Amino acid sequence: MRSALKEKAPDSVVEAPRRGRTHSRRGPNDTKRLKSLLWFAVPAFLFYGFAVLWPSLRGAFLAFTNWDGLSQDYEVVWFDNFVRIFTTESSLRALIMTIVFAVAITVLQNAIGLVLALAVNSGLKSQNFLRVLLFAPVVITPVVVAFLWKFLLTPNGPVNGLLDLVGLGGVTPSWLGEPFWAAFSIVMMVVWQKAGYSMVIYVAGLQSIPQEVEEAAAVDGAGSWQRFWSVTWPLLAPATAINVLLTLVGGLKMFTEVFVLTAGGPGGSTDTLSTLLYKSAFQFNEFGYGIALAIVLAIIVSGFSVVQQRMQAKGEY
Repeated sequence: MRSALKEKAPDSVVEAPRRGRTHSRRGPNDTKRLKSLLWFAVPAFLFYGFAVLWPSLRGAFLAFTNWDGLSQDYEVVWFDNFVRIFTTESSLRALIMTIVFAVAITVLQNAIGLVLALAVNSGLKSQNFLRVLLFAPVVITPVVVAFLWKFLLTPNGPVNGLLDLVGLGGVTPSWLGEPFWAAFSIVMMVVWQKAGYSMVIYVAGLQSIPQEVEEAAAVDGAGSWQRFWSVTWPLLAPATAINVLLTLVGGLKMFTEVFVLTAGGPGGSTDTLSTLLYKSAFQFNEFGYGIALAIVLAIIVSGFSVVQQRMQAKGEY
């Protein structure tokens, strides 16, 4: 009996599976299937190359030329267009204003959007109505908003008329005729229109915070400001990251609002890279220089986006 058990023992031992990566081997049928699927993707790749890759590469090449956008003849000027961007007063001013607008809009829009979100999410009975009311400007076309503000800020417009009624008619500035007030008007217009968009994102972030966390902080004796700074604000990091990225990129690429409201004036003081790009290419027929401005703008937008993503990955906000 014992000998029989000893003989069966080795057969009953189950070997433990070896740890490590298991390499799946593809058979000939899988390879044929993969090749057949790639053939279906060929038309999409060809269309993408024709509609996106080739024009992009062709445009990048034309940035190193003096092409006027009409004639077939042009000369290769190498880096002259890029040197001109960083050496002429108009392009340097446009570069600075692009960054100023982007930073100002990002800070103000996120701050106001957060305040509105906290107010709407505070349990008011009319919170649904307020959400619709505050979000309404977002759905209006930027061109319409710019023309509306242009009417409001005219010398005899409603804004100056309201200031006259309260006794401030003697100190009313020329909203669109002075460099500072023109830039100020652009920032206020964009923030007025898009603060509701940031508010919606912050409201979604606030509603994702567990109520038990704030209740526990309140039980521990934390005040309203302490609960916001120590509990709510850290948990809003994903919503903040999304808002900062969207507003920053939108501010850097802003064109319609500036072009309709001030057309870059007065005296080019509110020109951005986008408006200067348009003027150079379509008004002065300097397409090579305009494409160079577009490349610089794309690099700046990409750089800010990468920095923001790195900061988010490190948990700095």
